Amino acid sequence: MEFMIKIRLTDWLLLIVCLVIMIAGFDILWYAKIVNIAALRNENPKVTSFMRFREKQWKAEGAKKRKISHVWVNYSQISKHLITAVILAEDGNFYRHDGFDVDAINHALEVNVKRGKTLFGGSTITQQLAKNLYLTPSKTYVRKINEAILTYRIEKTLTKKRIIELYLNCVEWGDGVFGIEAASRKYFRKPASDLTKLEAARLAVILPNPIVFDPVNPTVYIRKKAERIVRELGR
Repeated sequence: MEFMIKIRLTDWLLLIVCLVIMIAGFDILWYAKIVNIAALRNENPKVTSFMRFREKQWKAEGAKKRKISHVWVNYSQISKHLITAVILAEDGNFYRHDGFDVDAINHALEVNVKRGKTLFGGSTITQQLAKNLYLTPSKTYVRKINEAILTYRIEKTLTKKRIIELYLNCVEWGDGVFGIEAASRKYFRKPASDLTKLEAARLAVILPNPIVFDPVNPTVYIRKKAERIVRELGR
């Protein structure tokens, strides 16, 4: 009897492992083959995965009436200061890499080793776009594999100009504030096309944690980072 129970338990464990592998495999296949990246050449996404994630979070917290703030603007309607500031702050090699910045990844790995923690880092703008559009903030290895697949496909399908346009319109700039136009109106009461160098720099440097940081009332840390970006813009 004990022998039969052990076999059954082993069979159940094997079945569970197989199911997990199958689910993960289907998930990866979905992002590798089925997601229509080509549609992004001409279509502007109205809702992103991160927007849905934020809405689910509000619902769980009992804040069902909260709404996403999002206004789409074309590339030409975004301040050049803002475009450059975000690239400087988030991905200095944006125009030189194919979606993955090896130097940034190596640096992130070194930091992880020093801290003794497995933390992901070194993400490019294209990687962040893939995550914002299709994935969630969860830090799992399956999610990172999907992110890598989507990043590769986005870089092969879209121009750099379209990638940055999509990113600036989809990234979260505050709790439920998505895209540069909504952020510019919320924080500086003006359209994204009119942002000054300092305003652009402050918006750019809060992107790593826009829920915590405020571009209008910046901490000393944010103010100094923004000042460095402004000096770069001056060049």
